[in-house]
Amino acid sequence: MAAGVAGALVDLASAKGADRAALTRRARIDPAELAHPDRRVPFDRYIALMRAARELSGDPALALHFGEAFELSDLSIVGFLDAGVDTVADGLGLLNRYGSLVVEVGAPGVDRFVLERHANVVWLVDTRPNPNAFPELTESTFARIACMTRRFFGERQFLKQARMTHPAPEYLEEYERIFQVPVVFDADTNALGYDASWLDQKVATGPRYVSGILGAHAEELLKQLEKSKSMRGRVERLLVSRLMDGSVDMDTIAAELGVGRQTLLRRLKAEGATFARVLDDLRRATALHYLRAGTRSVSEIAYLVGFSEPAAFSRAFRRWTGNCPRTFVAGRLMNRSD
Repeated sequence: MAAGVAGALVDLASAKGADRAALTRRARIDPAELAHPDRRVPFDRYIALMRAARELSGDPALALHFGEAFELSDLSIVGFLDAGVDTVADGLGLLNRYGSLVVEVGAPGVDRFVLERHANVVWLVDTRPNPNAFPELTESTFARIACMTRRFFGERQFLKQARMTHPAPEYLEEYERIFQVPVVFDADTNALGYDASWLDQKVATGPRYVSGILGAHAEELLKQLEKSKSMRGRVERLLVSRLMDGSVDMDTIAAELGVGRQTLLRRLKAEGATFARVLDDLRRATALHYLRAGTRSVSEIAYLVGFSEPAAFSRAFRRWTGNCPRTFVAGRLMNRSD
């Protein structure tokens, strides 16, 4: 999940009375990561964040309200790319291409959103697997799309019906208020039914020049995301969410990946890496990030990157850089003052 999405959810929940520190602590998310919208938050931690946000804000319909309150352009570069498209259909194509920059939940090689036509109704179907394991994502996504449609087209009501695979919740009145059409629960698919003319509606909202620049940046982000899907990248993504709790041994990571220890070693070797080197490089990069940010003490950083005591962290940092952490920080502060 893009960190920008998680950060916006924290903002909304805290505005409703939830404690920000409690939210990120319960989700095991470093608040500093939320300041960088294009960074990634492990999906299981985003789920924990949503559940904590609902509880601590006292708002069981928070996922619906999240979709209503934030447009896609508030959360990710993907929301700005619609500035260069002509029609709704073109925008949906962009959403499928770049949607993984917002959240990675679709089946590999399958568009997350597909269109199915029945008479004069076109259904926008969300194909993500096992949606009822986290129905809050369906709620926030569909609420965002429905509200965005109204913002674009005003009183013209293109949405005809909504279908949800999860059971009806207790807050049905919020579904009625937000979607303003019949909602069917326990359905076979998660889908929004629109008048077929919706796809041909003009939606261009900004200069193509800007869209072109942002599109180039989005392509670069996609390349980085694909690179992270190498075995090394997959290992790094699991490790980064486990540095603090110390569950970074090879057997644990191999089990998470669904492969044996020897298979993991062999695949990393084919990419010119070892498990120990990947872990060491990740700790180094993470430590440097925190030290440069200047928002954490050395002792805190030692814990965040998986060291049980600051002395062990200092020895590793000296091996990485030739300096102890405090000398590194002092040097950066001196350069800033110059």
